[in-house]
Amino acid sequence: MNVDVNAIFQIAGIGIIIAMIHTVLKQMGKEDMAHWVTVIGFVVVLFMVVSMLNDLFREIKTIFLFQ
Repeated sequence: MNVDVNAIFQIAGIGIIIAMIHTVLKQMGKEDMAHWVTVIGFVVVLFMVVSMLNDLFREIKTIFLFQ
């Protein structure tokens, strides 16, 4: 398992893009849509983090169980 800095930049990029879209939609008066965009962005980042945690736990399992 390599330390992947690209994943951190991807998450930060998604956060910046979602914040910009949220701000534009909120200023247009579409607050409901802005909240949905934020929730969808959060879910996408959550899936990315869960995938990384899965890789981490798999690596820990192989280290301690000698597989």
